[in-house]
Amino acid sequence: MLMLSRVKIEAPRSDTGTRRMTGDYRSFLISCYACLLAATGFLALQPNLWHWFVIPVLLCGIAIGTDAVDWLRGKSDPFDLFGVIGMLGVHYFFLAPLLHVHWNIWMGEVSPPDDWREWLGYLSIFNFIGIMIYRIARNVRWGTRRKAAKRWVVNQRAFLPVWFAFLAATLALQLIVYARFGGIGGYIQSYTEGNAFQGFGIVFMFSESFPIVLAIGAALLLKQKNVSVPGWAVLFAALTAFTLLQLLFGGLRGSRSNTLWSLFWAVGIIHYYIRPVTRKVILVGLCFTFLFMYIYGFYKDQGLEGLSGMLNRSAAAEQDGGQHKSSWRMTLLGDLARSDIQSYVLYRAVRYPDEYGYAYGSTYGGALALLVPQFVWPDKPPTKEKAGTEALFGEGSHVPGRFESSRVYGLLGESLINFGIWSIPAAFAVWGFIIGAIRRLSEAWRHQDVRLLLLPLLINLCFVLLVGDSDNIVFFIVKSGFMPFLFLWLVTKRDERLGGL
Repeated sequence: MLMLSRVKIEAPRSDTGTRRMTGDYRSFLISCYACLLAATGFLALQPNLWHWFVIPVLLCGIAIGTDAVDWLRGKSDPFDLFGVIGMLGVHYFFLAPLLHVHWNIWMGEVSPPDDWREWLGYLSIFNFIGIMIYRIARNVRWGTRRKAAKRWVVNQRAFLPVWFAFLAATLALQLIVYARFGGIGGYIQSYTEGNAFQGFGIVFMFSESFPIVLAIGAALLLKQKNVSVPGWAVLFAALTAFTLLQLLFGGLRGSRSNTLWSLFWAVGIIHYYIRPVTRKVILVGLCFTFLFMYIYGFYKDQGLEGLSGMLNRSAAAEQDGGQHKSSWRMTLLGDLARSDIQSYVLYRAVRYPDEYGYAYGSTYGGALALLVPQFVWPDKPPTKEKAGTEALFGEGSHVPGRFESSRVYGLLGESLINFGIWSIPAAFAVWGFIIGAIRRLSEAWRHQDVRLLLLPLLINLCFVLLVGDSDNIVFFIVKSGFMPFLFLWLVTKRDERLGGL
């Protein structure tokens, strides 16, 4: 009883309650109409879509699409966490399952079920339950209201020396990395040959933070000097330069997400600290993001040769139905969704429960063990490779270094591999609670708190929590967040108490 008394679900404020309820109702209706229209279009184009699985997929689209419609209607900030997740979720939960059947694209290295649609339907049932739990959990507060907290403000004496020191150190490290591989050309060649960067993880964590530390410092400097707000031409030029820098600091080793996530962060810095970013700019940015992911996929496959042969390989990808992993279809379904892998893991768990044992949390423990250096803990527990391989191919199939799956299973898939289908609602509840907590932090940090510059990273983290696995999440937090957080911690001081969260 005592524990239950500490849980509080937020209700709309009384002064805007009626208006907010009306807005939500309209967004819900628009989401219904839009998803029904889209589903009808799919059904008209593809006879194979006439199957019961479309119903739970449609329900998922309507449920998550309400937040997307709120975002499109301007009912929330362009970087509002609920709206961002809603926009991405429409593709993840609704469009991707339909596109898999429409294009007949599936993971190819496994023995497929008799009918993928059936298991997409079961998956979408769990997704719909999860979305509803997420919508409740994101409004839950745990415990009593926090005590007043101090905001972070810039320490004028420490800022410039620390900023220059960070930039000099990270730039020097990256130059050393290039020298180690014989220059940029040798660096690219080493990436193409594969496995050349093993053991450089800690070095990359420091060296590749140069662009984002530069961007954060520039935003703080503009704020301090009270410079007039730059126009969009200047800001687009700055973002272009930032993208090129990001390619030089990590992008050339095949890390597509390293570039995209950092660019998202840079746009967020502009929005929160320089000038508001409009929805039109974000939508144009999404188009650029997809184009970049598609083109970069060719480089990721074969380096510069992949880029030079991009046009021929694109034609080949279309001829084989888009099965080539660099095709634009696989960009949509392989990088931005997990429908086929999750439905297959669900199929294996239900139809062949005796062929592998649940991991019982070992993948999460293995991910946390990544934080411990290998020389300190030589026999660290495995991450998701062992449990994932056995989930796909049966117990005992995993042979380290010889036969192991590097698939990414996502929030639902990893929880299923560890604890079975009954853990799925709990996974969505944790996800929703984290999103709600980060959104409340964002509201508290708007009072000129420097930590607002970290908010785009946290928004990004919420999507990584959905599409990634625990090892991806640990890597993302440490690789992307450690150096910027350390920089802000060193150049700020605590000042003026704020209200609790």
